[in-house]
Amino acid sequence: MNKIDREFKLSSWAIDNKMTVYVIIAIIVVGGLISYYGMPRESFPEVVETKIYVSSINPGNSAEDVEKFITEPLEEEFNDIGGVDEITSTTLQDYSMVIVTFNEDVSVESAKQKVKDKVDLVKAETTWPTMDNGAKVEPNVFDLNLSEEMPILNINLTGDYTVQQLKDYAEYLQEKIELLPEIKEASIRGAEEMEIEIALDVYKMSASEVSFQDVINSISAENRTISGGNIITSGVQKNIRIIGEITDPKELRDVVVKRDGGNIFLKDIAKINFQEKDPTTYAREYGDPVVMLDIKKRSGENMIEAVEKIKEIVKTEEEEYLPGDLHVSLTNDLSTDTEDQVNDLVNNIIFGVILVVLVLMFFLGFRNALFVGIAIPLSMLLSYIILSTMGYTLNTMVLFALVMGLGMLVDNGIVVVENVYTLMDEGMPRLKAAKQGLGEIAWPIIASTATTLAAFFPLGLWPGIMGKFMIIFPITLSIVLSSSLFVALIINSMLTSQFMKTEEGKIKKKKLVRLSIIMGAVGILMVLAGYMLNTGFFRGIGNLLIFAVLLLWFYKYVLSKAVDYFQFRALKKLESNYERSLKYALRGRNAYFFFFGTILLLVLSLMLFGMVQPKVSLFPENEPKQIITYIEYPEGTDIEKTNKLTRMVEKQVMNVVEKYEDEDGYNYMVESVISQVGQGSGNPMTDMGQQNEMPHRGKVTVTMRKFNQRRGTPSSQVLTEVREAVKGFPGASIIVEKDAVGPPAGYPVNLELQGDDYEQMLAEAENIRSYIQSLNVQGIEELKIDVNKTKPELDVRVDRKKAGQLGVSTSQVGQTLRRSIYGEEVSTFKKGDDDYEVNVRLNEEYRYNQNALFNQPITFRDQNTGKIKQVPISSLVETDVASSFSSIKRKDLKRVITLYSNVLEGYNGNEIVERLKTELKNYELPKNINLQFTGEQEEQAENMNFLLKALLIAIGGILLILVAQFNSISRPFIILMAVVLSLVGVFMGLTIFQMDFIIIMTMMGIISLAGIVVNNAIVLIDYTQILIDRKKKELGLNPDEHLNRKQYFDTIVAGGKSRLRPVILTAITTVLGLIPLAVGLNIDFFNLFINYDPRIYVGGDNVIFWGPLAWTVIFGLVFATFLTLVVVPVMFYLVNRAKIRIRDKKIERKERKKRELVNT
Repeated sequence: MNKIDREFKLSSWAIDNKMTVYVIIAIIVVGGLISYYGMPRESFPEVVETKIYVSSINPGNSAEDVEKFITEPLEEEFNDIGGVDEITSTTLQDYSMVIVTFNEDVSVESAKQKVKDKVDLVKAETTWPTMDNGAKVEPNVFDLNLSEEMPILNINLTGDYTVQQLKDYAEYLQEKIELLPEIKEASIRGAEEMEIEIALDVYKMSASEVSFQDVINSISAENRTISGGNIITSGVQKNIRIIGEITDPKELRDVVVKRDGGNIFLKDIAKINFQEKDPTTYAREYGDPVVMLDIKKRSGENMIEAVEKIKEIVKTEEEEYLPGDLHVSLTNDLSTDTEDQVNDLVNNIIFGVILVVLVLMFFLGFRNALFVGIAIPLSMLLSYIILSTMGYTLNTMVLFALVMGLGMLVDNGIVVVENVYTLMDEGMPRLKAAKQGLGEIAWPIIASTATTLAAFFPLGLWPGIMGKFMIIFPITLSIVLSSSLFVALIINSMLTSQFMKTEEGKIKKKKLVRLSIIMGAVGILMVLAGYMLNTGFFRGIGNLLIFAVLLLWFYKYVLSKAVDYFQFRALKKLESNYERSLKYALRGRNAYFFFFGTILLLVLSLMLFGMVQPKVSLFPENEPKQIITYIEYPEGTDIEKTNKLTRMVEKQVMNVVEKYEDEDGYNYMVESVISQVGQGSGNPMTDMGQQNEMPHRGKVTVTMRKFNQRRGTPSSQVLTEVREAVKGFPGASIIVEKDAVGPPAGYPVNLELQGDDYEQMLAEAENIRSYIQSLNVQGIEELKIDVNKTKPELDVRVDRKKAGQLGVSTSQVGQTLRRSIYGEEVSTFKKGDDDYEVNVRLNEEYRYNQNALFNQPITFRDQNTGKIKQVPISSLVETDVASSFSSIKRKDLKRVITLYSNVLEGYNGNEIVERLKTELKNYELPKNINLQFTGEQEEQAENMNFLLKALLIAIGGILLILVAQFNSISRPFIILMAVVLSLVGVFMGLTIFQMDFIIIMTMMGIISLAGIVVNNAIVLIDYTQILIDRKKKELGLNPDEHLNRKQYFDTIVAGGKSRLRPVILTAITTVLGLIPLAVGLNIDFFNLFINYDPRIYVGGDNVIFWGPLAWTVIFGLVFATFLTLVVVPVMFYLVNRAKIRIRDKKIERKERKKRELVNT
């Protein structure tokens, strides 16, 4: 079949096999609903980095020694592994953490195995350190899934109970909760484990000539159950068990630790206490002691379902087991945030669908609007099936892609329905019109969808963690658009061939009354059933039916008249005005004026954008959901001192929080204030996966209420007030931060010093900090250095000669001191299902007494004389007070020190960094030290470079598809010019409305815009080309011959007028689909029909995050519509005029040559 009167085989098959298509529709509806309700919900997609962590513990060693003997050998081996992007490490006293980051092509399991193999090689070396017991240090190789490390819920227990009683209740809940398959772990904070402490009296030990080893051996020998073998009595075999395990800690009092010269019992030299371990953590809620449960879910599990099950457990146990005066509160519930974000986006989709269908109704009429409108739910349901099959969760990335595609996925349906409608309006039979109509526009809409997918394809190549985070967006959008193409070509084609009419039938009053009675009665019965059964589902469906009845009456007497007026008067007038305007634009030199004028407008918009210089940032500035105050004393600070400071900071924070209480005592801004000291109080931005104790650290977490409960007060205001309130605490570092949006990107101000001499680097870091502070750069919160040399140390040096003469080794000295302070686990006490450690060490009064520690004797049996010998430690050692580095950080095998800071609210991080770069150009650094800006700025530069490349790849892909579609270079060039010129709308919009340039979102919007703009241009140019081909056929011209200028003029005007409705429709539907999200208008349609409360509010987290992308597309598309309707026809006309001119010149040259030949 020729190009002019063509059919599309797949659509023709669908038209001829309607029953098969009905079955396909049923499968899509049922499968889509099952997939939608079965997909796990989460806020953002889970991002799994290929990072392998290697932690090593070597007690009693300084950070420098751990670095030398553990960190460096490991790093050198890891550097030989293929596919490694970066190696970073943090070395502390007793502890090493090395993080190996691989490129995204390497799987986590493969990376872990490679690292394990290298660890085994390093451990085999003779220089690898050993523990006091002779065993080699055993590195732990593991990976972390961030989604499994972030608590999804905190359960806080408070009341008039001891901490241990609260802990017992917490453990009871812990056992119940950890049985849930969705839960990875429920860890307890704010309470210590119990232990049996053997607190030795150093002087009684000395007087009794008892050593640590005597005590350890005695307890180990006594507290055990031993099998004595089997005996046979009366033909029965019996097992002999020697029961030695203690059942009460008091039994240890009678253990004999020495028998020479009379029995010495443990009670003679020690106190035996069953007590809490030394505190490593404190937790409080609103200043009152609290025992917390941090709940973490498994990767890929449904967060909302998990939290609902936990709440059900807590509710049941409160009713059946927990005492009535025990207060249980649930805070930091991420499921409510996730549910709110998901519901808001779902409601945005519903609102967008209503707006889109309403516009379609005005342009195409009620019946035809339904043909197009059906494409929305069917395309989305088909997308849910595919996404669910691929294992994706239902998160904000997926849902925004659906919002983004909302307007676009009706584009194909609009073009199909509008073209079939036009052919039927010209008198063609419905079946033939459906087949020929699809034949005319099938390949153009396939090409337009392909070009849109080509625009998004490069985003799938996004490298790094940002790519893993953002890749869901292009994948989902590609699935949605492909689904809409399937619906348009298969389902829309069949429905139009069966039900389309050119005249809008009026609903007869009698039929409407009958329909209203039936629907209304069913609706009322369902509402009543909903109240009787206390279920919102029946109420919602019933109210929806009643609303549909009211809507039908409103349409008959109000809306249908407005639709008729618009279709038969306003739209005709619009077409007439457009035809007149297009003729004016094409006439004479006006075509050049419009073309070059638009190019000039692009240049001016870019210049204006550059002059205004809007704030540029990587991700949108979010309103904080959590405000976290991190408190850090120098390393070595006792946890009690840290706790005291945390209480003072907590009080200042509470003073700010209390300002937002109303007269009833309800705090409309803050949900909870939780304080933690020690374990669990680290800063994930700087800790690099550390899991060691942190007695010098604390944090106060303020969790905000939902956006719509804050009574219009921005939570950033609370952040600013907290920052001011916690100033003025000398000797400690206090940083106030908010929860981050998107994947981690580092601090906005982040300077790295690299070198080898840590002393020199630290001094230089201090100099740079002082220099920057002298510049008085506005906007820097407080410049911190991530390393310090304030960790106090007591260096002990053993006189080897003297020790050797007395028969004492350095190991004995170190082991005695270590057992005195840290103690040693010598056995286990079983009580019920729980195991408790039995630890031996000095009594607290001697443990931290330097004289007692160093005057204690090392007691041992002299091998020469066989007698007990005692040598005071003080006679063998010299001590010096010193200080050491708090930690040693390394990056790619070099030592590194980082200066970092947040940027205060309202300031531009890019401007601050540019100022610092300028000021530091003339700063003289030592030759062996390098300085570079990293953190958020490094991420920003990398992502900007990628997105620019992605835009070029997208344009290249679009060009390739267009050339293949048109078999021409001129028409693809016209369409790409429309894409480039659409940037006028983007930059003018951002400038006029003073919006920030958000690198990730704005650039993704521009790339998305490139895919959207080409659609209308393709359909317009392809249809115009069909008209040109028909004109050539009518005039008997060959396909490679040209029409004259007047014929091109008339044909282009006719093509533009014919495509006016679909072009405007597709632009309006895309814009309206994004408007609810762009302005942040939130209407809860589910609650409206169930509880009659729409919960309307403007703003929220979704608009902050996605608004920049939505506005970018809206600004660009509004201007691109003008381009498509005016400038694209102008360029098409100018190209054909140029072709005519070239043809005429060729003919003229041929005629001249002929005349010359005749004359000769």
